Amino acid sequence: MNAIILSAAFGVVMMLCSFLIKNKSNFRHIASVALLILLIGNIADTYGYTFFAIDTHGMLQFNRFGLLFNSIAIGSTLLYVLLTGKEIENAGMHVAEYFTLILFVLCGVTLLSAYNNLLTLFLGIEIMSIPLYILTGSDKRNMKSNEAALKYFLMGSFSTGLMLMGIALTYGGTGTFSLEVVRNAPNMYKGLVSFLEILGLLFLLVSMAFKVSAAPFHFWTPDVYDGAPSVFTSFMATIVKAAGFIAFIKLCAVRMAETESVVDWKMIYAIIIVATLLVGNITAVFQQSVKRMLAYSSIAQAGFMLFTLISLNDMAYEGILLYSAAYSLATIGIFAVLVKMKDYTFDGYNGLAKTQPVLAATNTVFLLSLSGIPLTAGFFAKYYMLAAVVKTGNYTWLVITGVLFAAVSVYYYFRVIQAMYFKEGNAETTTIVPSFKYGLIALAAIIILLGIFPTLLLRWLYF
Repeated sequence: MNAIILSAAFGVVMMLCSFLIKNKSNFRHIASVALLILLIGNIADTYGYTFFAIDTHGMLQFNRFGLLFNSIAIGSTLLYVLLTGKEIENAGMHVAEYFTLILFVLCGVTLLSAYNNLLTLFLGIEIMSIPLYILTGSDKRNMKSNEAALKYFLMGSFSTGLMLMGIALTYGGTGTFSLEVVRNAPNMYKGLVSFLEILGLLFLLVSMAFKVSAAPFHFWTPDVYDGAPSVFTSFMATIVKAAGFIAFIKLCAVRMAETESVVDWKMIYAIIIVATLLVGNITAVFQQSVKRMLAYSSIAQAGFMLFTLISLNDMAYEGILLYSAAYSLATIGIFAVLVKMKDYTFDGYNGLAKTQPVLAATNTVFLLSLSGIPLTAGFFAKYYMLAAVVKTGNYTWLVITGVLFAAVSVYYYFRVIQAMYFKEGNAETTTIVPSFKYGLIALAAIIILLGIFPTLLLRWLYF
């Protein structure tokens, strides 16, 4: 509860600061302090120190898993602001409003990690999504940004309509918005599953698959990620995507698991996973823009995160938390380097190791982590995802498919490394200050540390 209230309150404070403070560089510092306090408040909540005692009447349910995810999301956002705060200032005229929207997005993220009611799920999705539509179109002078914002808004509105239809149908079939349904209630026809509930869950499945850009509902992702300002794309592709998965997992673990006697949901998940891995990886291979390649690779990464839905065991829950941290940190780092480049194509990275060796070295660590190479956090993240499915004793073919597509992803990630170290060129960047390099080094160090000692993060689930 601390994170929900504080994120909303700090968002309002940041909005008011736009009238009181004229120096826009101060907004970055205020946002960093707010995020730090927010992180401390969430950690305090994890250990039982709740600042706000509010009876939610069962609509929210706080547990160690959700609170740890909140800490990962808030901590990643803090690192994102510290690393790319200057680029946020240069994104447009309304700097305070950009940080306000980011804090409001976090309010939606923290709602999604604790929802226990389908109405709360809807509120969390909308609170998280609406600010993103605005951030996507923040570069008013760029037609691609305007187009991306309109496309994101229209597609997001359509998926929201599907979600509302799904919630209405499941309510018609169960008589409750609660995530947990009492199957022996009088209106449940002696424990039988209603056709309306199944139809409603299918609508919810499609809507959530859209939110996490899973195939075949991924079509909006490349254009929106490519058109949005790069500094906001990294936020959309990391913390926001991970929050969508946490909400998706909770829905599947409770509502859909209760109806598995009627519908083989896991086979549906398996088909979506294969389609997502296929579309994301194969299409990324043929991209000439690094930014667009990262958009398709985010679809491929979503395919790996979907493995959690198949297993839903202890290893899967640990894996999704580690994956959220590893993927978020690496992608934030890659985009931090990307926004400093003057040319977003692969050729634009030619010779970067000679002109900016620190940027090239740290970018290599980030790319290796996304590839799942050992000694980086991405390796254990992928390992936990695959091992969780192996632990179920089924779907071995799906694990093999995942390994094969992980090998494919190495190709397009290593194309960037090849350009930086093995191709002749003079990669051009904007001005690089020493503090930015130190930030990248710290981020790379965290990724390597988690790659060697993943329990540094996972132990918070139990202690």
